[in-house]
Amino acid sequence: MLKRFLEYTKGYRILTVICPIMIYLDVVVELKIPKVMGQVTDILIGIKSGSAVADDITRQLTEKLLEMLLLCAATLIIGYIASRCSAIASMGFGANLRRELFYKIQSLSFENIDKLKISTLITRMTSDVSMIQNTYKNTIVTFIKGPIMLVTALMYAIEISKELSSMFYVALPSIIIILVIMGYMAVPAFKKMLKTTDRFNGVLRGNINGIRVVKSFVREDHEKEKFEKVNNEVLKMNIRAQSLVLYITPAIMVVVYGCMVFAFWRGSSLILEGESGLTTGQMSTFVAFISQVLSSLMTVLLVFVSMFVSKASIERLGEIFNQEPAVSDKDADESLKVEKGSIEFRNVTFKYNETVEKNILENINLKINAGETVGIIGSTGSAKSTLIQLIPRLYDVTEGEVLVGGRNVKDYTFENLRNEISVVLQYNMLFSGTIMENIRWGRPDATDEEVFAAAKDAQAHDFIIDFEKGYDTELGQGGSTVSGGQRQRICIARALLKKPKILILDDSTSAVDTATDAGIKKALRSESYKDITKIIIAQRITSIMDADRIIVIEDGKIEAVGTHDELKKNSEVYREIFVSQQEGVLAQ
Repeated sequence: MLKRFLEYTKGYRILTVICPIMIYLDVVVELKIPKVMGQVTDILIGIKSGSAVADDITRQLTEKLLEMLLLCAATLIIGYIASRCSAIASMGFGANLRRELFYKIQSLSFENIDKLKISTLITRMTSDVSMIQNTYKNTIVTFIKGPIMLVTALMYAIEISKELSSMFYVALPSIIIILVIMGYMAVPAFKKMLKTTDRFNGVLRGNINGIRVVKSFVREDHEKEKFEKVNNEVLKMNIRAQSLVLYITPAIMVVVYGCMVFAFWRGSSLILEGESGLTTGQMSTFVAFISQVLSSLMTVLLVFVSMFVSKASIERLGEIFNQEPAVSDKDADESLKVEKGSIEFRNVTFKYNETVEKNILENINLKINAGETVGIIGSTGSAKSTLIQLIPRLYDVTEGEVLVGGRNVKDYTFENLRNEISVVLQYNMLFSGTIMENIRWGRPDATDEEVFAAAKDAQAHDFIIDFEKGYDTELGQGGSTVSGGQRQRICIARALLKKPKILILDDSTSAVDTATDAGIKKALRSESYKDITKIIIAQRITSIMDADRIIVIEDGKIEAVGTHDELKKNSEVYREIFVSQQEGVLAQ
């Protein structure tokens, strides 16, 4: 897993190498500063004792102060270079990781996405990636600087006084034990925090997507209560997780200050005894090294804690990267193209989950000729939409096979198959941008005239040109600035512009009036679309009654196939739907 994540450093590896080099130089320079300060202390003590010559003192102080200025300037410049390199390298690593994660999600099938859930994907793309990115930055900075600082400062401290350095035999293990205990407790807490964040994103996403429903039912108070509940859970979990980390610093500072107290107490005794040769300046340098030794150890082990915490995020991202698309085209023939729009279902059985006993579709046998217009009708939940999603391989059949152009859909690559199929799903999705950009999304190389023609056939042109900016009108996210019927017509125009061999309209005229619906059907019967196979799923019989054939689906099975007149005579299900809709019209 770690090897895989290291691949995302590509393009930033030189900076990742430069950073440790700069950090090493920074440590060397930084550790010289306490030594120079100690020497200055000894010089000043020499002045008080009257054992030094004034001119010599002035020269020595000037040299040492200049040396300190140069060292401070050097550490500032080197630190800046190291920080800049680490920042760019870590942000680049994060960008690469997000990119690969996004590409991986794009490669997954609907079945994979259904299992992972959108709210948790958003959390993993944001919070988890940020946590791993920060850990990477800490690793190339702190994890490199810490050990170098620790070893070098420890050597300098031992060089000054072996007796005083004996305190590290107690201090270092104490700090390690504290950090290991805290890290062990922190990992489960952070895992719970991330799972709670997933739930929070799910509630937030559901509320924002359904804001119109919330307001129309005056359920703001209910949504506020639901939000408060999950928001408080996130707060509670964050406090619990972060508190464990916050306890580390005061616990370690107790050890650090304890070492300083010991150093002052024992060091003063050694100076007064005069036998060890320890000077006041050396002792002040030693105290500075204590702080650097213990703080560097603390930072190193904090990186370990960070690694423990990010381990939860790495595992969560690993779940996505380890996913194999449930629907794959790796065995498909890249040279194979869809020659015609004929469709055939042979003994098709389907269920979304292998663990579920009941099939969604069962024993479907159906042949649709190229250029034929076929209507599909049935009660809600009868699996009409599921049936048509098998054609472009949004899902794969559990048993049987689906053929397009006389070949199994699995023989085609996704690109070659889906380029010849336009699907307008029940949920009409538009993107931020202009109306022109959204329609042209179906075929980016289309001319303006072709866009206008598709919009006219979709009965969208008239309302579009009524906007102040016409086709350059900006749509809000998801097309929120247009009505449901207008959104449907823009989506139909986008599908028509593609000029596919198969056109599937999944209840995509439900929000338009009957006159507009009739206009769309008239356009689809024109010469421009005569060779396109058209499948229209509808709730209203009037939308499909003039189709070449109508398929009645009930409880995942084909109940009847025929024309409007034939089904009125031979299909009880169709007749009941027809009668109920006629009664509804008469009642109005």
